[in-house]
Amino acid sequence: MDCCFGNGGSNDLLLPVPLILKKEAEVLAVQPQRGQLMSLSPTIQLTLMRHQAEIQEALHRAVRKVAGIGSGTRDLQPYYGQMQYHLGWVDANFTPTANNPGKLLRSTLLLLAYEVAGAWGLATSDSSYLRRALPAAASIELTHNFTLIHDDIEDGDAERRHRPTLWKLWGIPQAINTGDGLFALARLALWGVLDEGVEAAIAVRLGAALDRACVVLSEGQYLDMSFEAWQAISVAKYVDMISRKTAALMGCAAEMGALLGSRNQETIERLRRFGYAMGVAFQVRDDLLGVWATTAELGKTPAGDVYRRKKSLPILYALEHANPDDQRFLREVYQQEMPITSEQVEEVLAILARTQAKAYCCAFLAEQCRSAHEALASVPRIDNPVAARALHDMETLVHFVEEAARE
Repeated sequence: MDCCFGNGGSNDLLLPVPLILKKEAEVLAVQPQRGQLMSLSPTIQLTLMRHQAEIQEALHRAVRKVAGIGSGTRDLQPYYGQMQYHLGWVDANFTPTANNPGKLLRSTLLLLAYEVAGAWGLATSDSSYLRRALPAAASIELTHNFTLIHDDIEDGDAERRHRPTLWKLWGIPQAINTGDGLFALARLALWGVLDEGVEAAIAVRLGAALDRACVVLSEGQYLDMSFEAWQAISVAKYVDMISRKTAALMGCAAEMGALLGSRNQETIERLRRFGYAMGVAFQVRDDLLGVWATTAELGKTPAGDVYRRKKSLPILYALEHANPDDQRFLREVYQQEMPITSEQVEEVLAILARTQAKAYCCAFLAEQCRSAHEALASVPRIDNPVAARALHDMETLVHFVEEAARE
């Protein structure tokens, strides 16, 4: 049963799901998601949007189910409202809205891996076969969103998806607690696979895979925060960090989808490897765009990561390969207390050019994409249209990331 904020009923902690989904559909029909899909080709948009409605409905079901536990008191309305705000369903006054929910990349990847692996032999012309995997898709997406809430606090980011972050509106303690709540909700959502007929042994493997990924992800976040105080960070250490912080959950998403779709261990491992390689590749792509993307391309500030003095792959590569004078300049600029000037940014970009940092990052990105292609090519083929379409969608994701390596 759908429920609303402030409707006077006994279960008034959530907004009506059909209303929210309708508003989201209306916005997506007339304009792409700003900062996410605005510059994407129709092909990649189709891939990312293919299962978005089903994923959003699964997310709503997961939140609604748990929120119902606290339906006896209106005091909890703001708590669940904060979750819905972060997920893009309501505004700061808890009024239904259709803000950018993000690409839903991890949950989409999970469903694609499920399809490529055979969808447990359930694939049909309609989307009913997705039910088996949707609780896991919601779980992986909620897990990702819990990390974003905590990331925003740890990084001091005041805005996400063109809106104030949770901690900026409700304070750090409340945001930490809401992030913790999303993490717990993600774990509860996962057990919904049992209601869809998934064997208990497989459900346990899904939970173990997600728990391992969360531990590794937290290790990566620890390293990322620690790097802020380090004077020397090698390229190798940075790659290790992003492999933990970003690639672990992507690999987990693909592995979970494969576990739900097949008993074939070869299929499960190779799809996990695909997701892992794509996780590294997406981060390196972001690092490239953070320095060299234009406003017209992604709505980003040109050299935005340089202005933020983010220690991304291009900067760390330049530090390792620049001449002593350029190394000294980079260290001074990245350690100074005053904001970086436009003149200093231009000099940083010149150092990146002298060290051929962009060429290195493009080559590294291309290598990760090759690894993804190889993993995907080695997955045993399933002879049905759903698996073939999902395989094409996965290849489309790789080609999309590869484009950044060709510029």
